[in-house]
Amino acid sequence: MSKTAFGTAFLIFAAIGAAQNDPASTTPSPKFDVASIKPAAPDARGMFVRPMPGGHVKVTNMTLQMLIEIAYRLQPFQITGASGWMESVHYDIDAKPDSPTQQSDWRVMLQGLLADRFQLVFHRETKELPIYALVLAHKDGKLGPGMTESKEGSCTAFDPSKPPPPRNDGPQACGSQFMSPRSVTAIAVPVANITPMLSRMLGRQVVDKTGLTAKYDMKMEFTPDESQLAMMAPPGAPPPPPPDSSSAPSIFTALQEQLGLKLETQKGPVEVIVVDRAEKPSQN
Repeated sequence: MSKTAFGTAFLIFAAIGAAQNDPASTTPSPKFDVASIKPAAPDARGMFVRPMPGGHVKVTNMTLQMLIEIAYRLQPFQITGASGWMESVHYDIDAKPDSPTQQSDWRVMLQGLLADRFQLVFHRETKELPIYALVLAHKDGKLGPGMTESKEGSCTAFDPSKPPPPRNDGPQACGSQFMSPRSVTAIAVPVANITPMLSRMLGRQVVDKTGLTAKYDMKMEFTPDESQLAMMAPPGAPPPPPPDSSSAPSIFTALQEQLGLKLETQKGPVEVIVVDRAEKPSQN
């Protein structure tokens, strides 16, 4: 798989969890009124979810495993029981509500679609597992050259109705973040926003324990090992190519030298979901 394919697949999870709806709640959850679900073309390239104003959501070339991760803000290691077609069959989805909804509701609506159209049923468990704590690397709190506190006016407000500007075309959208197999770039985000990206690459929950509360611009370059490249590949993807020779350090060293942060191995509670049932959706 090419670098571009890896980057495209991984950005889905970096830029995008509520629990299942409480059956005792009296407030109806927003839902899609119509949803077209079709198998993606065998030669489809790129995988993404695109939430749009009014609650309209388009999904391109994604598996049920990926959709569960996105809908519930989970990492692959937090999902068990998913296998076979759930990891290999890719779908295109075009879903719309019957009336405009808040754009922030799209994940809850996607959860409902998975339960309705894929007959997804699961239960939750909490396990004590190894985790990484993201902490300051220096006792004096000094940050690295690749991490600076974001200044007012240095980025533009995010507009979901417009495509993102070219990454080399002036100020970027506030809150944007990108992760390729060899770099992380973030604009005006809290530190906690990059922990899901790190979790996915490292295959272990990463918890923000830096104590930092501001928003930061971050840029880091690193060389992943083969296991980290494999973690970034989408489910069902072929084995990744070996890492290119590079002078960039490992992600652990890059965090310390470039951002002034480091990862400490600890143990902590990690919530996982166990898939009890899922079915292929009927086409329409």
